[in-house]
Amino acid sequence: MNSQKASVTQHYLNPLHVYCRLRDLGLPGPVARTLCAGYERVLYRPVSGAQPKTSAR
Repeated sequence: MNSQKASVTQHYLNPLHVYCRLRDLGLPGPVARTLCAGYERVLYRPVSGAQPKTSAR
């Protein structure tokens, strides 16, 4: 996959992009946020290799 296709794919799979599309479909903000949080935790981070967020103490 060339770098432009990878960049476009990464953009469309980004949790914020998914959230915006769910809102465009008419889902309420809290529902879309909850779905995207689960999507990010279960699918996006493991596939993208992103590190889990840590809470500041």
